[in-house]
Amino acid sequence: MSIRLAIFDCDGTLSDGQAAVCRSMETAFAAVDLPAPNPGAVRRIVGLSLPNAIRQLAPDAREAQHMEAVAAYKQAFFAMRQDGSLREPLYPGMEELVRNLHARGWALGVATGKSDRGLKATLMANGLLDIFTTLQTADRHPSKPHPSMLLTAMEDTFAPPAQTVMVGDTVFDMEAAKAANVDAIGVGWGYHEADELLAAGARAVAQTAAELEELIDGA
Repeated sequence: MSIRLAIFDCDGTLSDGQAAVCRSMETAFAAVDLPAPNPGAVRRIVGLSLPNAIRQLAPDAREAQHMEAVAAYKQAFFAMRQDGSLREPLYPGMEELVRNLHARGWALGVATGKSDRGLKATLMANGLLDIFTTLQTADRHPSKPHPSMLLTAMEDTFAPPAQTVMVGDTVFDMEAAKAANVDAIGVGWGYHEADELLAAGARAVAQTAAELEELIDGA
């Protein structure tokens, strides 16, 4: 029997880090004397690697400013984690969903624009680090929609594309799934709209964790 693999995006899919992302981005832009980006624009780039996200938010800035903003963002996010003000709660039902899949023999992975340190801290804070077999981040891969994270997750778990599903909230996730030749399921509680996810290749868009679980099991 071949391995079944469910790969999840993190921010906007597993956990709600919107407030922390927007606050850190505002701090980062202020640090390099750039006007604060609109929160709506920030929501649109969640899921990209941090350098790509900042380039999209400030296309006219110098590359040196981009890199300084990346460093300032990381520092701001780390400071929130250190002082206890960081909140990245799981979306309703997501802990039960991943534990149910794990109990039924699914291999679980994460593919995210977060750093290794950031992803592990988020999963550890929510008590889920130990049930994920493969963790793929922007530290070691090109930004989504490049399929590198998904391809590596399949290599790690020996799961074939036909038995793999990517779950995410952005078109970047859906396009990465398409490029990796795996099933794609969107979630309706994240940062991009359902019609965008469907147009980008989602088989379906779940509106609740219970609906998502049914869609994954039907993959």
